[in-house]
Amino acid sequence: MDAHHDEEAAASPLIAAKPAGGRSHAADAHVLSAAFLFVFSAYSAAQNLQTSVNTEGGLGTVSMGIVYTSLTIFSVAASPVVTRVGPKRALVVGSSGYVIFILANLVPTWYTMVPASLYLGFTASIIWVGQGTYLTSAALSHARENNLPEGPTLGSFNGEFWGMFASTQVIGNLISLALLRNGKDGGSVTGKNLLFAVFLGFMIVGIVLMCLLSKRDEKRDNAPTHSSFGAMLKYIVAPLKDRRMLLTIPLIAYSGLQQAFVWAVFTKSIVTPVLGISGVGGAMAIYGAADVVCSLVAGRLTSGLRSAAFIVSVGAILQAVVLFWLLLFYSPTAGLLGAAIPLFIGALWGVGDGVLNTQLSALLGLLFEDVKEAAFAQLKVWQSGAIAVIFFLSPSITLQAMLILMTTGLFISFGSFLFLTLVVEKSSTVRP
Repeated sequence: MDAHHDEEAAASPLIAAKPAGGRSHAADAHVLSAAFLFVFSAYSAAQNLQTSVNTEGGLGTVSMGIVYTSLTIFSVAASPVVTRVGPKRALVVGSSGYVIFILANLVPTWYTMVPASLYLGFTASIIWVGQGTYLTSAALSHARENNLPEGPTLGSFNGEFWGMFASTQVIGNLISLALLRNGKDGGSVTGKNLLFAVFLGFMIVGIVLMCLLSKRDEKRDNAPTHSSFGAMLKYIVAPLKDRRMLLTIPLIAYSGLQQAFVWAVFTKSIVTPVLGISGVGGAMAIYGAADVVCSLVAGRLTSGLRSAAFIVSVGAILQAVVLFWLLLFYSPTAGLLGAAIPLFIGALWGVGDGVLNTQLSALLGLLFEDVKEAAFAQLKVWQSGAIAVIFFLSPSITLQAMLILMTTGLFISFGSFLFLTLVVEKSSTVRP
């Protein structure tokens, strides 16, 4: 009975003890989720439009490739930056790159987009390591102060965050759909500029919310300090010496592949030929809605590695079905059925994305609590590297070749993850 009560309480982050002198840990999670909702409602929609709007010389595709290449490189060193400045400051500083990227889209040239993309990669590495560190710290503190099991609590906090984050695809893309609704060419230049001006306003609200976050007690949460470059480097690469991280990396990389597939391939090769550029927002809104529901459900069902294995299996099977169907049977068709197919594909793909985001974050927080900044830095290194690969490859390979690449990546990553569950269960390294 007590164990059941603990799991129910962990699955309900609204029931939270209030730390002395500050906001409750659950309330911080709510504020963090809301801040990302505003910032990424703007950025996600802008990103989805890059390959369709900034088409001159492949500017949009190259810009996104630069963003994720830069993010991959800078993520290697992001964990000591977050450790030094603290996750709250990292979140605020990291958001500046997204603002500059939106401003560059108001005057999209090679001279504005390339520098903005490089800077965004740098700041994104900071904001995402800061996010993972802050949310994990809040969840673990909540669990300890309320005598709750850490696994379900991490799952609940991550489910809430990723559910809110996934809804950015709904909100941002519905705004895009409304402002770029005139024709298949994506609307007028005035409409595009108005859209990015609205996005800029959203980001300012998000940054204000980040400034309202409580400062985490890093000493209590065991954040390490580094007395030398060698010590810092050792901390960064520490997770790579752990077999559990090596077995998790393929799934991390695939999570990046499947996200970039939606942004760079699905919108351009599947949605746009049938629904036009103006239909990208609607398709991605449905993708985001499925992502929201799945993230919330998956977060509440998470209780440990076994539950994560089951949940990831469901998402992997659904994405495998989509990939095989696109590879073997799909061809663009006209009419109502033809318009519905991209929307249905987007919904199924959103389920898989919700599963991966929620379970990966909870898994890293559970397995690598002592080096959580470095673990989340590894998440962004491998995830962003995979995203960059897709953005750079997509203009030069066929849809069929891309589908084969995705299918191969799915099978390798899923097999590695199943082996991870056996390794962890055998060694009993995850605390109940």
